[in-house]
Amino acid sequence: MGRTTPVLKLYNLALSPALRSRADPDAAWDKAIAAAERTAGLRVGDEDRSWIEDFRFLINCVAEVPGLTPIGWMTTTMDAKQRLVNRLRIRNLHRQNPEIGAEAIRRPIFVVGLPRTATTLAHNILAVSPHHRGPKLWEMMHTDLRRGTEVEQRRIKAVRRQFNTTRFAPDFDFIHPVDAEKPEESMFLLPQGAYHLLFHAPMPRYRAWLDERDPVEDYRFLKEALQVLQYGRLAGRWVLKYPLDLAHMDTIREVFPDATFVWTHRDPSTVMGSLCSLADLAQSLFVRRVDRDELGGFALDLMAETVERGRGFRQRHRDAVIDVPYHRLASAPERYVPELYERLGTAWTDADAEHLDRAVGRPVRDRKHEYCIGAYGLTEDRIQRAFGDYVRMVTAVNG
Repeated sequence: MGRTTPVLKLYNLALSPALRSRADPDAAWDKAIAAAERTAGLRVGDEDRSWIEDFRFLINCVAEVPGLTPIGWMTTTMDAKQRLVNRLRIRNLHRQNPEIGAEAIRRPIFVVGLPRTATTLAHNILAVSPHHRGPKLWEMMHTDLRRGTEVEQRRIKAVRRQFNTTRFAPDFDFIHPVDAEKPEESMFLLPQGAYHLLFHAPMPRYRAWLDERDPVEDYRFLKEALQVLQYGRLAGRWVLKYPLDLAHMDTIREVFPDATFVWTHRDPSTVMGSLCSLADLAQSLFVRRVDRDELGGFALDLMAETVERGRGFRQRHRDAVIDVPYHRLASAPERYVPELYERLGTAWTDADAEHLDRAVGRPVRDRKHEYCIGAYGLTEDRIQRAFGDYVRMVTAVNG
């Protein structure tokens, strides 16, 4: 069931010396901080200390992962460095241009739901509207004011190179393709989160820390980034997507009081097989051997807990949540999407109808994604017991 290429083994072999710095993760992070300061041309300030120490903890947790690959270690430190560069840039822009902080982020839409429930499809459909705007991947990696076509094209090319993982794992091209110039998940602006656990390794210390941590500062930073991307540009209603925002809707409402959530619902038994397959592929770049039974149990517990937190918010704030049936969205978007727009208070125009085909178009190769819950030690009965009456809710929403 190997899904990686021989190229991955060659890269890991060539990068083996880089893994030595794992023995002293604090020193490795301090070195990355200094490099980030040089790249940004800015110094870390007191307001960055907590952010930096949070990443120090994550990097220490990664260093403990059994079977960590050289690529897994290097991508961790490189990602942390790049995020710090971006943070320094964003905070500096706010200092230089105080009016950026006055930009109002009005009525943002957050697409949430279990991963693999058509959150990407919903995001693509909503973000394509002339009245909406979704942050593009390259914009989140290089959050800045307008810098001219030449600079932007250079940044786009750099992001394309960075996310070219198909040479290591070709399945990414049809399971979860990434395009630098298209809207992507806002986790690229959220420094901490369960995505580190799902797509890197199930780190017990990090998960326990996340459970106790208040994520409000992460979402305040997300708002600061959106204000930069909005400043001096045509305004539009922001459409953001990160499935696991489902666990933090209370926090999001604290930072964005008029936010609306579009929650996609799909049979958890189908979801878990697809999610485990994607996480398996991602983790295969990060560790030498993925324990699929451990992955299945971990993902099931995490997703059931996430849904329960989301349902708690939904019960308290029914006016803020729009339930979206996966089957109606995926099979008949031309009939369902105008209704969704109406519920969001967005006008459905001829231009939206013309853009819809482009938004929902998917390559034939996407149908290759094959998965089996049994490969991850899961059964339908175990999944249904974990999700409880949410299964009935999904059936009712999709009925």
